[in-house]
Amino acid sequence: MPSSALVFSLVFCALLLLQVAVRFWLAARQVRHVAQHRNAVPAAFVHQVPLSAHQKAADYTIAKARLGLIDVALSAAVTLGWTLLGGLNLLNQSLLSWMGPGMWQQLALLATFVLIGGLIELPLSWYSTFRLEQRFGFNKNTPALWLSDLVKSTLLGAAIGLPIAALVLWLMASAGSVWWLWAWGVWMGFNLLMLVLYPTVIAPIFNQFKPLEDETLKARVTALMQRCGFAAKGLFVMDGSRRSAHANAYFTGFGAAKRVVFFDTLLQQLNPAEVDAVLAHELGHFKHRHIVKRIVALFGFSLLGFAALGWVSQQVWFYFGLGVVPAMDAPNDALALLLFMLAVPLLSYFLSPMAAQLSRQHEFEADAYAVAQTSGADLGSALLKLYKDNASTLTPDPLFARFYYSHPPASERLARLGTVAGAAVMGPA
Repeated sequence: MPSSALVFSLVFCALLLLQVAVRFWLAARQVRHVAQHRNAVPAAFVHQVPLSAHQKAADYTIAKARLGLIDVALSAAVTLGWTLLGGLNLLNQSLLSWMGPGMWQQLALLATFVLIGGLIELPLSWYSTFRLEQRFGFNKNTPALWLSDLVKSTLLGAAIGLPIAALVLWLMASAGSVWWLWAWGVWMGFNLLMLVLYPTVIAPIFNQFKPLEDETLKARVTALMQRCGFAAKGLFVMDGSRRSAHANAYFTGFGAAKRVVFFDTLLQQLNPAEVDAVLAHELGHFKHRHIVKRIVALFGFSLLGFAALGWVSQQVWFYFGLGVVPAMDAPNDALALLLFMLAVPLLSYFLSPMAAQLSRQHEFEADAYAVAQTSGADLGSALLKLYKDNASTLTPDPLFARFYYSHPPASERLARLGTVAGAAVMGPA
């Protein structure tokens, strides 16, 4: 093994071990902190949240964190198995012996890698749905529906993913030294296309979307959107209760394809004024151009990623350092893609707190917009209901929350919401 490859192997191992250690440390902090505060509702919520609901949220959070530890260990083992222990090299050599070099062999390598990874993850996915979620009363799924979703997502992934992969592989082989720039353009075009197609083509494959029938609520929502200067292609109710008791609402799509979607569970839990406030929050994301900002950020980071892939795919140490012997008489493009996918998360993980912080700031801005358009009290009561009904803990470990939470913790968010609502009522000094 070349010395540069050995150095890269050591760096790879160090990053993997560091990531596992940080994940375990943060999860242990979360479990310990939530358990320590399990037997008392925080003072700010003592009149709104029963102790039984607070304890259920604590137990649910701890159970998810412990299951997450298993997932961390499994993911690390799988990453090592594919790379330094030779799994990907063995799979590649086996397919080369069977199929010979070429596009079909490379597509087979990508497809087999994804299928094996999916099979490894299946037991934890099944346990999460039919044991953990079932234990806390959230699972409404059935084995038949779960299996149907699995088959649909696999076939859909193959129908969409394989042609995109074939195009990227063709560009890697045919577009010269700047292939990564063309591939980036294809990837971005695909993501923008999905923003248009997902609401109307893909999502209905898995869920039923019916027009909102409550005329009173429809009138309220329409008036709110007109007041905020927004238009949508339709107001829909999604059958989220088929799979889960968790509730949500979202504003999806792009351009003329935008639509408002309410989970049926959300409409069961919130009154019309609270639904208004939740929708105003979602509209706030559009008003502040959070979606556009995130797309631009995706464009920028993915461009850097493709440029890095374009460079490392030409470096012999990249392959040897990750346990793969590159072919001398066959393309290694699929290998480069897979090795890059395995290596990059080890670095990007440590950047996730910055993304989480930005996301939390966006949530605060959307809350402020909702308070200006509806009622802070209604938004606060809606959020508190959702925290309770989704068993979200009121007492997360502060460091864990700073590292992972894309939404502010309940205490922080509702405290900020109260300040914003008070300022909106009082007006400028």
